[in-house]
Amino acid sequence: MKKILLTLLLGCSIYGFSQDVKYGIRGGYNISNLDFDIEAPMLNKHRNSIYIGFFGDIRFSKTVALVPELQFSAEGARVEAWQLDYIQAPILFKFQISEKYRFALGPQVGLKVNKVDDGVKNLAYSAVAGLEYKISHMLFADIRYTYGVTNVFDDYLPYEAKNTNVQIGVGYKF
Repeated sequence: MKKILLTLLLGCSIYGFSQDVKYGIRGGYNISNLDFDIEAPMLNKHRNSIYIGFFGDIRFSKTVALVPELQFSAEGARVEAWQLDYIQAPILFKFQISEKYRFALGPQVGLKVNKVDDGVKNLAYSAVAGLEYKISHMLFADIRYTYGVTNVFDDYLPYEAKNTNVQIGVGYKF
């Protein structure tokens, strides 16, 4: 999986040199929780936390861009055992819907970084949708919703849950 992501990011970078490419940073506020298939075995309250990362914005045309990212995101639930911190790599397609707004859609893979042997899988796969508002030529605000497409817990555990997350933040393009 790492080789595929690296090949994709390198391929996008090489192709991007002939396109309109911008780089930047983004960060903000996370509101996350675990969505259990059955009733949660413990009190399941949302976790408020942060995310921060960097991105490349590769414009294919005036209306379509590919935006690979690498970010740290603190997710999971408020209970200490379910606090899941990830290094994530979303690969988003962004579509311009007006002069100020872009819609984003794409997959994301996350590597858990803070705990080992805790009953939670090390890789998490999610789908991402978002809306970006252009404040100025270089500054933007965005909101995203991420929903896990795989169970975050190891297969031997008797319950299943998926990560859900709302990100509200700002970004700056260099």
